[in-house]
Amino acid sequence: MKILVCVSGASGSNLGIKLYNLIPKNYEKYLILSENAKIVLEKEENIFLNSDISAPPASGSFQIDITFIVPCSMNTLAKIALGIADNLITRSAQVAIKEKRKLIIAPREMPFSPIHLEHMTNLSKLQNIFIAPPIIAYYSNPKTIEDMENFLIGKWFDLAGIEHNLFKRWKG
Repeated sequence: MKILVCVSGASGSNLGIKLYNLIPKNYEKYLILSENAKIVLEKEENIFLNSDISAPPASGSFQIDITFIVPCSMNTLAKIALGIADNLITRSAQVAIKEKRKLIIAPREMPFSPIHLEHMTNLSKLQNIFIAPPIIAYYSNPKTIEDMENFLIGKWFDLAGIEHNLFKRWKG
């Protein structure tokens, strides 16, 4: 199974990188970094720059099964909602939509404006699109920032169908 993680915007970019690093080794994984991610990484295999519109994730025939956009800036969200594919992240999202593959979007803005909410509502009506902002639930009893991050990534993995043991589940 192929998994694509897109890191858009600056706030919360470390969460997208951590999600990428926690994907189990039995998955084929790819990473796209936007110019605004402000993350400096050493060149690794399967990492693409957002400006590389000819990279494999830009094509439906590459068959990415799950695409995460963590975090997703409101600019990127708006482009996806309006069908704009002007960089590798937005093109990969459009591919996920047209191929009806899982697309998990973690918007990072707060509070949401009516425009943001309209874009999220429109996208959530499409098959296999999940709007999942980074919102903490306290039933996992987080003690550290790492606990909170693991909870968020675990919830995103749940949506993707990726098994994990990143947080303590609700037991009622």
